[in-house]
Amino acid sequence: MKTAVSTAPGRSGPSVHPPPSPQLAAPRHVRRVSLIDRAALRLGLALITWGRRPLELESRERRARHAEQYLARLERERLALRWQGLNLPPR
Repeated sequence: MKTAVSTAPGRSGPSVHPPPSPQLAAPRHVRRVSLIDRAALRLGLALITWGRRPLELESRERRARHAEQYLARLERERLALRWQGLNLPPR
């Protein structure tokens, strides 16, 4: 049997916790964020957003090419699934 037994005194019984003090049950004062802190947060988020903007806009031709490539890929996948259904043995 692999049972570990504590040899320290007072560790053999269930632990007894004292009742919570009434001070912990009292509502705490909530600190509001100041106007300056909120403005600084918004400015920081705006700077991060501005810093992550693309350096050059995507042209219409490139967007159209992406859409055509997406549709062509969907068509290839559809044809591959059709070919598999017609040519491969059933499972």
